[in-house]
Amino acid sequence: MTMPHRTIPFAGHGPSKSPPFAASLAAELIGTMILAFSVIGAAIFGAGFHDGQGGLNLGFVGVALALGLSVMAGAYAFGPLSGGHFNPAVTIGFCASGRFPWKQAPAYICAQIVGGVAGSSLIAAIVAGAPGDALQKAEAAGFAATGWGPLSPGGYPLHSAFIVEFCTTAVFVAVVLSITFHASTSAVAPVGIGLTLTLAALVAIPVSNGSFNPARSIASAVWGGPLAWEELWLSLVAPTLGATVAGLVFAVLFFRTPNVRPHREPVSASGGRI
Repeated sequence: MTMPHRTIPFAGHGPSKSPPFAASLAAELIGTMILAFSVIGAAIFGAGFHDGQGGLNLGFVGVALALGLSVMAGAYAFGPLSGGHFNPAVTIGFCASGRFPWKQAPAYICAQIVGGVAGSSLIAAIVAGAPGDALQKAEAAGFAATGWGPLSPGGYPLHSAFIVEFCTTAVFVAVVLSITFHASTSAVAPVGIGLTLTLAALVAIPVSNGSFNPARSIASAVWGGPLAWEELWLSLVAPTLGATVAGLVFAVLFFRTPNVRPHREPVSASGGRI
């Protein structure tokens, strides 16, 4: 199975032939693995390291930066192959906006979930090598899982976590759709996307531990124990709804507004042309 032939202008490069669909899926898998490895690793290894003694604590800002930088790096590295979604919510948002085919979404989402679980499993393997019962403690703490109540760093309730996940994902996906709409901004799209994700994380981490990404939340739940699985539905439903709303609103505002058109064909999440 191959994707339809297309060209992908990215980071100032000229047009090139579309990669095979298998290469796009591999790029989504690896990119999501990097994302999950980075953000979950930062949360487990750095955010609570020795309770911050000696300044050895990344805190929320460090985890937010790890998330944004991992997406930025992945988009530049693998965006030309897959569009650099690395997130089922982004894929769904692009489908809802009419800029990505629904028939390819299931394969993208499966690759993202596998990549996310691979990333969290690498973290688990590293933690397992620590002295004592570090892995058991990390699992008991939820393995950086997202949710409400006990899984919320600030102890926020269900409705607060749902609202913040819905709103931050909607804003994030709206920015992704907007900044990639014109091919002229494709070279800087990953920077804007990474910074937007960092900002969203700074808002959401205290409330829900910051999902915006069902694949990232599944990756944590695999190692996070029963409570992480019990609360996982929120990190699947709220980001998906937020992304869908953003995609539908984008389609109305950009494709149905006179004189608002891309300079060339619309580009995807990292600047690659759809």
